[in-house]
Amino acid sequence: MKTKHGPSLSSRITRFVGIFLLFFFAAVFALPLYWMIRTALMDDALVFSIPVRWVPDPAVWENFVTVFQRMDLAKYIRNTVFSSVMPVIGVLFSCPFIAYSLTKVPWKGGKIIFPIILFTMMIPWQVTQIPMYSIWAKLGLTDSFVPLILPTFFGSGYYIYLCRQYMKSLPNSVIEAARIDGAGDLRILYTIVYPMCKSTLTTIAVLVFIAHWNDLNGPLLYLQSSSKYTLSIGLQQFRKADNPEWPLLMAASTVFTVPLIALFFFAQQYFLNGISTTSGLK
Repeated sequence: MKTKHGPSLSSRITRFVGIFLLFFFAAVFALPLYWMIRTALMDDALVFSIPVRWVPDPAVWENFVTVFQRMDLAKYIRNTVFSSVMPVIGVLFSCPFIAYSLTKVPWKGGKIIFPIILFTMMIPWQVTQIPMYSIWAKLGLTDSFVPLILPTFFGSGYYIYLCRQYMKSLPNSVIEAARIDGAGDLRILYTIVYPMCKSTLTTIAVLVFIAHWNDLNGPLLYLQSSSKYTLSIGLQQFRKADNPEWPLLMAASTVFTVPLIALFFFAQQYFLNGISTTSGLK
């Protein structure tokens, strides 16, 4: 109940509890990131000291220098960027194309194909990795980026689903008007549907980039030459079985994580808007 002097006591308590819970969960989710940076700035002997040292004192910035000296970061970053950007292009080319055919092109096959696409999402990657590796090996395409990039140009079930759900909300009247004016489906897709789906496509691009930037299983399975290694494989050189170099590993992980954080803050407006399933018209 609101009084003359402002919100009631119960309203203030509810608001305080809500703010407290927000800060609490924000701290819980930020703690691993802080722990990574804290470990990256510590001496190896103090990482697991008791009592726990929450603030590195003194801060060992030389750990980052050592990482740059021991890792060929330029090569790893180049390979990682290439193997992350190309799948984004592949997904943005194929998934809206398929989703458009399932939602805005009148044909009976869409009702049959879409459940099959959803079914592919239920098959774990671990089930298909051996058959897929056998296929790529017989084609002579292992130890290359082709197995990591080429499949994205044929669509991905999850991203097709996201595009389809958003395109279903787009008004058919706009597309029918374009058809009456003589526009073909390709022109409608690239000049009308793509701009209307900008936030959703940006969300998909961010998700695909992060997934391939963080991917370890794919590069570890298909890449044998050290000249083709990505950052996720390069980090493993600091994980020795007998004596893991935790400060160096966390310093390399910090370098590995910074681009993802910057990407999210750069695209957060589109990313947050992209989770909406409302119409693309405003």
